[in-house]
Amino acid sequence: MSHLQTLLQTHSALFIMWGALVIHLILPLPRAAHPALLWHKFAEILAEKVNTQGSYAQRTLSGTLATLLMLIPALLVLIALEPLVWQPELYHLLLLILALDWRGFSTLSKPLLQALATEDKAQARNLLAERLNRQTETLSVVGLGKASAELLIVGQARQVIAVLFWYGLLGGIGAFMYRLIVELSRVWSPSVPSNYPFGLAASRLNAGCEWIPTRLFALLLMAGQSLSMIWTQTRQQSRTWPSRNVGWLLCSVGHKLSLSLGGPAIYEGKKSVRAKLGGRVVPSALHLSQIQRLLNQRTYIWIVVESLLMFIAAPLL
Repeated sequence: MSHLQTLLQTHSALFIMWGALVIHLILPLPRAAHPALLWHKFAEILAEKVNTQGSYAQRTLSGTLATLLMLIPALLVLIALEPLVWQPELYHLLLLILALDWRGFSTLSKPLLQALATEDKAQARNLLAERLNRQTETLSVVGLGKASAELLIVGQARQVIAVLFWYGLLGGIGAFMYRLIVELSRVWSPSVPSNYPFGLAASRLNAGCEWIPTRLFALLLMAGQSLSMIWTQTRQQSRTWPSRNVGWLLCSVGHKLSLSLGGPAIYEGKKSVRAKLGGRVVPSALHLSQIQRLLNQRTYIWIVVESLLMFIAAPLL
């Protein structure tokens, strides 16, 4: 028994990660009850107060201060709560469960694939509108396929891969803080004209947090046949995308499956010109299922590799 207790204590972080993944997949937290909704609402209220008319420098400064006002108190509260809980392991378990959103995207993909397969544009637009900042009311079947592919690729990289990456480095607090940063950068996305340049600070912070995990995951997505060609094409094309992190992800999947991704998007009635990435095949329901399969396969590999690293590193820490 003492040997088992020692093993559990030594590798507690690893068991927490696996426990959080199992609980999250079996008993997902309803989206309507997630704390992220309250965080979204507070961010919107704060933006209404401070994201007012002014010069570029003034709005940039107000966005930076607002980002710090949101994140610093949240971090202090999370750190202060840890010594007060009965079991710190359960505290980190809860935070990691709240940070993950793998089941949410898996649940979304099923009705989305069905809507695209039957060309039910109204249903597909409504499903995408819940997750995207861009306008979806006028998207064609081609636009819906591209937007759906982009959502699945970027969503899984952020809400699963990057969350696990930051959990491995900084525990449950790090994973949950990263999730808050992602949500904040989405609410104040500078892609939306009314949030530019107010949302630049949150967006840049989010990009900094994703720089390493998104590139590692992109390399994992490229692995296999034609790796050298996909690597070269991804490095070249990703430079044309507004976010290099997202560009790496979209290019790696687009060239891996020869899919055409990217292209213009509409935010608040204004057309944003974005480069076309990947191959030439327009994503359909069949291709989205291939994307989902590729993402899940590579995610399983990521989990196994991270688990091995945590198992090896635990006795040394």
